[in-house]
Amino acid sequence: MPTIEQSIDVDVPLSTAYDQWTQFETFPQFMGGVEQITQLSDTLTHWKTSIAGVEREFDAEIVEQHPDERVAWRSTDGKTHAGVVTFHRLSDTTTRVMVQIDWETESLVEKVGAAVGVDDAQVKKDLAKFKEFIESRGVETGAWRGDVS
Repeated sequence: MPTIEQSIDVDVPLSTAYDQWTQFETFPQFMGGVEQITQLSDTLTHWKTSIAGVEREFDAEIVEQHPDERVAWRSTDGKTHAGVVTFHRLSDTTTRVMVQIDWETESLVEKVGAAVGVDDAQVKKDLAKFKEFIESRGVETGAWRGDVS
């Protein structure tokens, strides 16, 4: 099972970065291959993706969430994957966003892509687009500050 680990420093306060990350329905604006996310409940989302011509739909459950600290999830159907995003205050105006994703490759193309680092490159690119998205706005589009243990 491949593991992807990437981080980026964003020039917004920690609460702004965290709050924006809780707005799952905005992910298609900065995540490649994510076509739509529907928030079904506080802890359940439905994803539609199209990556390299392969379309998938699956549900993901938030299994841990602590405001200004972390959001962790796992798929509940479809492709097996799980991850965590953590938020680290570097200064009053700068936050480090760290992402770790574990996922199960299915096809030969996915296995080769994981082996040569295509997945790492995509997550790095998505984080750069998140940085551009949140820094250009300066404020979050919304927030959910509930705690899930």
